[in-house]
Amino acid sequence: MDYLCLTLVAPPGETEAAFKSRLTAFWTHLLRTLPGTYEGVFAEAKDFDTTEGRVARSYMVEASQVSVVVEALAEKGVEALPLDLDDTYSKYEASGSEWFQIPH
Repeated sequence: MDYLCLTLVAPPGETEAAFKSRLTAFWTHLLRTLPGTYEGVFAEAKDFDTTEGRVARSYMVEASQVSVVVEALAEKGVEALPLDLDDTYSKYEASGSEWFQIPH
């Protein structure tokens, strides 16, 4: 199974705490409304990052589910950086020490 690295970014000026709260609300919503899609979210970066001067968090998502996840994110106002559909990862690569595997 192939995974894509999906990076979500906060609006300029949003704090890590506020972005974390919005992400928690989003993932809870996805779990309740699209549980099969949520199961395609394999791992979350252990730490927040900064991308283009904005708070960011990355996720490993099954390639087959990523378009549904991106669409749901857009509906909730969460911005994702453009994906490189050719830059895929194996389950082994998505299990490194910098990733937290999401229990399903």
